[in-house]
Amino acid sequence: MALRLEDGRRLEGDSPAMTNRERARDLIRAWKGDNYAFGAGALDHIGPYVAGAGASALVFANDGAWLRPTVGRVMRDLAAARVRLAGDAPCLAARPNTPREDVRRMADAIRRFAPGCIVVVGAGSSIDAAKAANVLATLDDVDDDVEAYFGVGKVTEALARSGRTLRPLVAVQTAAGSAAHLTRYANVTDTAAGQKKLIVDDAIVPAKAVFDYSSTLSASPELTVDGALDSLAHSLEVFYGIGDAGEQLAREIALLTLELVLQATPAAIAVQADLNARTDLGLAADLGGYAIMVGGTNGGHLTSFSLVDVTSHGRACGVMNPYYTVFFAPAIEDRVRAIGRVYRQAGFVDTDPDTLSGRCLGEAVAAGMIAFARSIGTPATLGELPAFTDAHIDRALAAAKNPQLDMKLKNMPVPLNASLVDDYMAPILNAARTGDLSLIRNV
Repeated sequence: MALRLEDGRRLEGDSPAMTNRERARDLIRAWKGDNYAFGAGALDHIGPYVAGAGASALVFANDGAWLRPTVGRVMRDLAAARVRLAGDAPCLAARPNTPREDVRRMADAIRRFAPGCIVVVGAGSSIDAAKAANVLATLDDVDDDVEAYFGVGKVTEALARSGRTLRPLVAVQTAAGSAAHLTRYANVTDTAAGQKKLIVDDAIVPAKAVFDYSSTLSASPELTVDGALDSLAHSLEVFYGIGDAGEQLAREIALLTLELVLQATPAAIAVQADLNARTDLGLAADLGGYAIMVGGTNGGHLTSFSLVDVTSHGRACGVMNPYYTVFFAPAIEDRVRAIGRVYRQAGFVDTDPDTLSGRCLGEAVAAGMIAFARSIGTPATLGELPAFTDAHIDRALAAAKNPQLDMKLKNMPVPLNASLVDDYMAPILNAARTGDLSLIRNV
C-alpha cells in the first residue's frame, strides 16, 4: 500500500498531492454528477431530491435501532420540504437477501397507495427490494411474477412493450457494501430454494441517491466486514473480466478500492466510531458500484448466489475470489500481478508478484487474499461455514447452468458455458471447500 504522510498525502503513486479519498471522490462525482449526494452533510439533499421527484412519496424503511436516527432524519426533512406522504410512514422494507415475498408485499403497497415517487432508506437488501417492487407494481398486468425480469434488460423490454415508465426512486443508503443505491442490479432470493437471482437493467437505477457515510458508524463488525468484502469483490471481479476498452478505468477503480478496503477495514473493526475509516469504506463501496456499472461481476458473485442460507453475500464472495484468482491468473497475468502488488504493499503477499507468472502468480495472490481474510476474522474456505454441505456445491453448479445467470459465466476472463461448468467450476468449488489450491484445473 502506498505510504502516506500524517495528513494523508501519498508519498508514491500517480498523484503525489492527492489522497486516495480525494481520488475516490473525484471519480464518483464525475460519474454521478448532481444525482448523488455523498459524504458529510449528504442528508441535507433528501428533502429537495424527493420534493422534485413526485407529488407524493411512499417511504420504505425497517425499524432496526441502528437505522432509526437516519430514518427519523429523513422523515423530518421530508416534512420540512412539504412532501406529501402516501400510505404509512414509513412502510416496512425488506429482510436480508431480499426475499421474494417481501418484494411482493412492497409492490402491493405501491399499488395500493399510488405514490408519485418511492423513497427507500436502508441497506442493499431494502434498496434491491424497492427496485424490484417498483417493477412489479408498474407491470403487474404484464407479468406480476418477478421471475419474468431476472436476467439482462427484461424490464426495459417490458416497459417498451407497455409504453410505461417506472416511478422515480430515491435511495438513501445506510451501509457500505452493495452500492445498490447507484446501480442497475437488484438481487432477489427464493428462500425456499436457497437461491438468489438477479435483475440487471438500467431502468431500475435510482433517479437520486444519498449516502452520508456517518450513518455507518453504528454498523457492527460483522456488517462492516461483509460490506468491505462485497465492495472489494465488485471492483476485483470487474477488473478481472472487463474487455480491453474498459480496462484502464476498471484498473483505476479496482486498485483504489483495494487500497481503501485493506487500509480501512481493520481500523473500522478496531474502533467502531472511526469516521475516517467509515468514510474510506463508504467511498470503496461507491467505487465498487461504479465498477459494476462499467463491467460485470463473475465467478465469486455467481457462486455466492447459492450460499445465501449459510453466509452473508460479502463473506461468500470473499471466500470464493482467491480460488477464482488461481483459475483466472494464466489468462490475465498483468491484472492479477497489479492486484498482488497492492496486497504485498499491505503485507499480505511475501513474494514479489513481478517475479511470478501463470498459476504460481495466481496462487501467491490467492494466499495474500486468504491472509487478509484471516486477519479480519472471516472464513477462507467453504468448509469453515457451519451450515455448508456438499449440496451447496451441487446447487452452485446447477445455478451456473441457468440461462438467467449466464452473464456471470460470460463475464469471466476465462469464459465458460454450461457444458464446461462441471469440468472447471466443480474443481474450483472443491478447492474452496478445503483450501487445497492444487484441485483447481486451469484451461
